[in-house]
Formats: sequence, structure tokens, C-alpha cells
Amino acid sequence: MDITFHGAARTVTGSQHLIDVNGHRILLDCGLYQGPREKSGDRNRHLPFDAATVHTLILSHAHIDHSGNIPNLVRNGFRGDIIATSATRDLCSIMLRDSAKIQEQDIEYLNKKRRREGQPPLEPVYTMADAMASLKQFLGINYERPYNVAPGITLTFYDAGHVLGSALVALDIEGDGPAKRLVFTGDLGRANRPILNDPVFLDRADILIMESTYGDREHPNDEDTDHLLEDIIRDTVKAGGKVIVPAFAIGRTQELVYRLNNLVERRDLPPNLQVYVDSPLAIDATAVFRAHPEAYDSEIAEVLMTDRDRDPFGFTMMRYTRSAEQSKELNFLRQPAVIISASGMAETGRILHHLKNNIEDPRSTVLITGFQAPETLGRRLVDGQKRVKIFGEDYDVRARVVSLNGLSGHADRSELLTWAGHLKPPPRHTFLVHGEPDAALALADSLRVQLGFPNVQAPEMHQRFSL
Repeated sequence: MDITFHGAARTVTGSQHLIDVNGHRILLDCGLYQGPREKSGDRNRHLPFDAATVHTLILSHAHIDHSGNIPNLVRNGFRGDIIATSATRDLCSIMLRDSAKIQEQDIEYLNKKRRREGQPPLEPVYTMADAMASLKQFLGINYERPYNVAPGITLTFYDAGHVLGSALVALDIEGDGPAKRLVFTGDLGRANRPILNDPVFLDRADILIMESTYGDREHPNDEDTDHLLEDIIRDTVKAGGKVIVPAFAIGRTQELVYRLNNLVERRDLPPNLQVYVDSPLAIDATAVFRAHPEAYDSEIAEVLMTDRDRDPFGFTMMRYTRSAEQSKELNFLRQPAVIISASGMAETGRILHHLKNNIEDPRSTVLITGFQAPETLGRRLVDGQKRVKIFGEDYDVRARVVSLNGLSGHADRSELLTWAGHLKPPPRHTFLVHGEPDAALALADSLRVQLGFPNVQAPEMHQRFSL
């Protein structure tokens, strides 16, 4: 077996791991790399392997850093099955089309400026037609339903608890010598989170590919998250400003709306609070959430029975804005409001327009609710830069920037170690991905010292291992 790490290696974006086993080539995830436009565009456009030689793509979940380059894979000759859970398949049906639309719109916007400057036009990484073509190759498999990927290779998905449909990938491989189990965590979620079930514990893995996003950090107490969210909103409303929230359209937006719904239900926030979800993708994704109650935990099932309007993803003063015209109208709001919009790292989409219009307002707050990859606009805001570029123009950061880390959908250091500790005996080989170097290397040390894992590595980009 050979494993080559073509993405999310000592970084948290662009997940792509290529496995050659039993004469079959399997790609785990095919995500977009997110970062500076020139660097990310070139990296996403040029795949580091021949797409036509890949037999099967197994997708852990629908987030764009794990699924977003699938249309480009198909465009470059991949003709195999794309295997995912049913919920992930449904989410990708909207996410990939939205990604293509955003790319086309952003390129059109940039090309107007390039034409004025006499520069040649740019091309999107892929188009809407490419996204539509890729959807024909999806195959939905539910949790804990073994599926024969190829002779001697059986796939089983288990609930990863990270986002709707997210899966732990277990590959049971037979061939020369003893049978082996390869486990890929994708993004591992957290216990006792709203909406989703807890991550499933597995008891065996010979080879483990594990995320390490928060491998060197602990999350704050979840009980404090609602109080902090309430305080941030109350302070901003009192100042007369707006709370601008870059949020992933899938997962983070639904959790934010769910928490806001509960705060309003408990009268911890005023019932006349204006809340807008300005993301067509988030609107469509919320509809998918409503269509997959099999993935809910018992808490949200109880809310469905007791909530006054029987909707955990909406309340009286909340508005979902779909059209561009509705989005533009938010620029003229004079009263305080909460505006939630994609993308989560503030690199593309409508959130850029809301930041452009509010980032120089000292009454307003930019609320960061998730991990921000290096070199993204979200990361520059978290790092405290006083002047940032949006659509190529400079803006002074006068709004307050606040991070609310308790909303993270990624397991922290202790949670990662707890999950890994259920593997008995420890895996013979462990590879840590989806983490910046400090986080991955710190988690590697903890796995060795605390759990006795014998062979733990944090691969470099494009590094290949023969096992």
C-alpha cells in the first residue's frame, strides 16, 4: 500500500490523500485549497496527479476544503464513483454548484478591473457545467452499511459528528498477508454539541489518518458560548452597530441560528432582534438539514417538540435573504442587526460585501466563529491587522474583531486523544493531517507519550509512504 498526501498536509485546507492498494487507486477527499487568490487558484487548477488514473473518490463530508475541487477532478478525466453519505451527497449537490457560481462571479468582477488596467482575463478553476457533470457520479451510502469498493476492499462509514453527513472512513483491506483496516477521520467532531450526534468511537485501526486542527489547544467551556454570544450581540446593539459573522454555510450557520433561536426563546436576546442569513447556499443547506432528521441528536428532537414555531432554524425576526437585491438592501440598514454570511474564512461570497460596508464602522463587530486558515482575510482579521484588502482595495479595520472559539466543530486536543485512546491496540502507523505544523507536531508528541502510539508522523505536502 502506498499513501501520498496531496493536501491538508501541515495545513488545514485542500484535503486530498491518494491511496494505491490492491491495484486500485482511491482518493480520500478532493478539497479546494483556500488562501491568497493567485496561489490558491493555481494550486487548485493543477491537480498533482492524473485524475483519469483514480478509480474511486471517497468523500468524508461536504465542506468545501474537502469536496470543493471535485468538479475539477471530473473535468480532468476522473470517471469513477464518488462515494459519500446520503446527507453529504445532498449537501454537495448545492455546495458544488454554489462554488462554481461564486468562482464565475468573482472572476467576472475581477476581470472588469483587469480590463480597465489592460490585463488579460482570468478563468475560473471550474464552471457550473463542470459542477453539474460531477454530480452524476455521486453514490450515497448510509452509516454502518458496508460497501464493496473493489475486490478485497470494503468501505464502512461511521458518524464523525462534525457536520451533517460527516463520516469516519473505515477501509477493511484483504490481500497478501493479514487483513488491514485503514481509518480516515475526516474532520472529527465533538461530543455534546447541538444538532448532531456525537462522534462514533472505533476500536481498531492498523493505519490511521487523523485530523489535528486543534491538536495543541483546548476549547473553552461550551456553557460559556451562549453567554459570550449574547454579550457580544447586546454590546454591539447598544452601540448601534451590526454584528457581521463570516460563517460556513454548512454546519456553522445552522448552529448559530439554532443558538440564537434558543437565546430568543429564553428571552436572553430581545425578540425584535433583526437577524439575517445572507447566503443562498446556507438557505439551501438548511433545507437539507431539515430533510435529514436521522442525523439529529436527542436535544434537537426535543426542541422540535417544544419550540413555539417548531423550527430550530428560524424565529419570528429572522430573515433568509436569497436574491442579490435583498442582499444589497442590507447595506442600507440603519438599525442594529446580526448578518450571517458565507464564506467562513471571508475569502469569497457575499460576506466580502458586508465586511467592505461595515469594517470601518467602530460601532460594529466582526464575529469570527471558526478556524481561519493562514493568509485568508479571516486570519488577517484574527491576527489584528489594522488595514486589509477587500476586492483589491484597502480598508481600515475600525470595527471590533472578536473570536468565539467555543463554536468550533473540530475536536480539541483532549477530545482527539480521547477518541484515539479507544483504538486498541494502537495503530501501527498514524498520519496527522489537517493541522498547522505546531498543532500536528504537538498532537504527535501527545499520541506517542500519553497513548503509546508507536509510529506517528505529520506528512509534508506530496510526501509518499509505502507500507
